Amino acid sequence: MRGARENNLRDVSIDIPKRQLTVFTGVSGSGKSSLVFGTVAAESRRLIDETYSAFVQGFMPSRPRPDVDTLSNLSAAIVVDQEPMGANARSTVGTATDAWTMLRVIWSRLGTPHVGGSNLFSFNDPQGMCPACEGLGRVSTVDTDALVDRTRSLNEGAITFPNFGVGTWYWKVYADSGLFDPDKPLKDYTESEWHDLMHGPERKIVSSGINVTYESLVPKITRLYLVKDVESMKGAMRAAVERLATFAPCPDCGGTRLNERARSSRIKGRHIGEAAAMQLTDLAELVRDLADPQVQPILDGLSDLLATFEQIGLGYLSLDRESSSLSGGEAQRTKMVRHMGSALTDVTYVFDEPTIGLHPHDVQQMNALLRRLRDKGNTVLVVEHKPEVMAAADHLVDMGPGAGSHGGTVVYQGDLAGLRASGTATGKHLDQAVTLKQTPRTSTGALRIEHATLHNLQDVSVDVPLGALVAVTGVAGSGKSSLIHGCLPRDGVTFVDQSVIRGSRRSNPATYTGILEPVRKQFARANDVKPALFSANSAGACPECKGVGLIYTDLAFMAGVASVCEACEGRRFTDEVLGYTLRGKNIADVLAMSVEEARGFFTEKAVLPMLERLSDVGLHYISLGQHLNTLSGGERQRLKLAIEMGGDTPVFVLDEPTAGLHMQDVDNLTGLLDRLVDSGRSVIVVEHNLSVVARADWVIDMGPGGGHDGGRVVFEGTPADLVRHETSLTGRHLAELVS
Repeated sequence: MRGARENNLRDVSIDIPKRQLTVFTGVSGSGKSSLVFGTVAAESRRLIDETYSAFVQGFMPSRPRPDVDTLSNLSAAIVVDQEPMGANARSTVGTATDAWTMLRVIWSRLGTPHVGGSNLFSFNDPQGMCPACEGLGRVSTVDTDALVDRTRSLNEGAITFPNFGVGTWYWKVYADSGLFDPDKPLKDYTESEWHDLMHGPERKIVSSGINVTYESLVPKITRLYLVKDVESMKGAMRAAVERLATFAPCPDCGGTRLNERARSSRIKGRHIGEAAAMQLTDLAELVRDLADPQVQPILDGLSDLLATFEQIGLGYLSLDRESSSLSGGEAQRTKMVRHMGSALTDVTYVFDEPTIGLHPHDVQQMNALLRRLRDKGNTVLVVEHKPEVMAAADHLVDMGPGAGSHGGTVVYQGDLAGLRASGTATGKHLDQAVTLKQTPRTSTGALRIEHATLHNLQDVSVDVPLGALVAVTGVAGSGKSSLIHGCLPRDGVTFVDQSVIRGSRRSNPATYTGILEPVRKQFARANDVKPALFSANSAGACPECKGVGLIYTDLAFMAGVASVCEACEGRRFTDEVLGYTLRGKNIADVLAMSVEEARGFFTEKAVLPMLERLSDVGLHYISLGQHLNTLSGGERQRLKLAIEMGGDTPVFVLDEPTAGLHMQDVDNLTGLLDRLVDSGRSVIVVEHNLSVVARADWVIDMGPGGGHDGGRVVFEGTPADLVRHETSLTGRHLAELVS
């Protein structure tokens, strides 16, 4: 690679060894992701897209070329990231991997009585799906009063659900059907007319001169919206669905998604739906007990796949778990399992912090899987901060020296010994000793959890101290999140998570934090114009991209493509607006500033406090106008924390706040959490990072294992006592770190 200048990269030239495990590290915002995802992975995807584009004769728009002079010897890149695995309610852990297909083949051959081929066991096939829920495992009850206003006629907008307003295509089908008087209020419909509108059968009609199929309202709404994951919906549509429908397990199939015939075939007393609901470690035992020459290769393959799930710290999942319910770390590791069985070689695999969500006990097994991919003849690139992963690398690339405009250069590349002696921020922290808090704070009270049984919790009762920094620890699936997010009393408690921030494509840190409002007013006063001109949602927005700065092309058969708007060159505003300045900077210049740069530019009291808090949480390197969907889970969480810090909430709950942070930044964040507690707040962190655990006042350790092997409080006390607790995996690893 020669001359890479993507984002904050400073003309980087580097040789990345092929068929080795290379770890890219450096302080947060130093340019690691820009180097790996913005150049290597982006160029590979662009070249693949170009091939498809040529195949379809130029129909498909191409991705922009990364800002790099040359990239040579590229192989096809597979990016295994932490993005959600999709909103399709039919996607499960089993279908997202080969496990469900293997299970179907096994039941079709070994199940008794024999009921047919593998498609009798598919909940996505009419032969196997439950007819009552159509293979979803749940049924919805539709509140028709949330769907229509009976006092209105069709012409008056009786259908109140989004996308069905007067004049829309969906509305025309009902108005033109000939089944109803469009001027007649729905309250005056006959019983037959009401049935035809809500639940009537499909029929052919002519609408706007076109032959179309008439579909009644409830089946149509169900098909279009209720089969999707509600959590993935945004804005008005999500609110409308939540008002409209209530969901419950299907009473006919018990949530297994399968019809009675498929459920009648059993192996060792279990039907395939019951097997899919088993914890993966238990299912692995069931599969190991089976032996039959006709399906032995399938049995062996499924055993290996389930073993990989366990090795990667996901043995507590089940195959029927919906993909959309997985956390970012769980989703990434599930995708990783899918690639482990691939026969592909000479592929470049790119991982974005694959150890997020993993207890130190599981990190070594993750390293083993990364080596397995490498040993198959692949190139493995990993963006990571954990020293344990760095130790497993063949080659290390350290970015820095700082973040944002202070980063973007390669400060070291080579082996681990060289990194330790390099003097970089990473090298210095590799040998930095972790010390236990010697004088823990005395609690000022407690939040009481009694007899908690949510998910895998086994009648847990525990006091969570107030006025202290409390760390909740344990292996993945041990019950940490169930205990804190599901059972902690919520009065006065603010939960700051890493979930996707809801908003439009125009949303950015400036709009989300409220900084942009006083900035717009200041621009307006300085130029004697209206503040609306400086909003990307209003009069000043570029008419071509509507203030987004990008042109999005959605492709039904591939991932969408975003290209910089040619009219405004990504600046989002009209030329007229860009002519107005504040202290020599226009609004696009301000939005391009990092938080750190903005702190030096602004003197306005309405702006500075939020900029200070963004810097305090370690987001000094992000730009004010950066699209929110480009932020990592950890960055989203710290952005939310910066906002909440301005309020008066007495208790904060943070889920893995160190996700995506360099060791240096972890120290800074822990210092911030300490200051919050010193100011009279209480902070509870669900955390794997042992540096944070060592500096906590109180530790609640869950376990001893994951799934049904967890769900109990293994230890509660100070970090100093934890290191002497031999039955705690967390205690053992903490003792190794501080010894």
